Amino acid sequence: MAGDGGPILVHGSATLAQGLAAVRLVDRYHLLVFPVIVGSGKRLLATEGADKQKLALVEHATYATASR
Repeated sequence: MAGDGGPILVHGSATLAQGLAAVRLVDRYHLLVFPVIVGSGKRLLATEGADKQKLALVEHATYATASR
């Protein structure tokens, strides 16, 4: 069957997102950033090599933090 199969949403799986990006199935990333430092983690985007993609910021928003 040919044609657009619709959107694929991935929540919380860097490995799956990297696999989809490697075969050029990612059109858009929606990233939420929570600035917490807890050691090291997995990279979502390739920083070197053939898998490196050029991205353009389309939209952004900031949210107020909760007061303590």
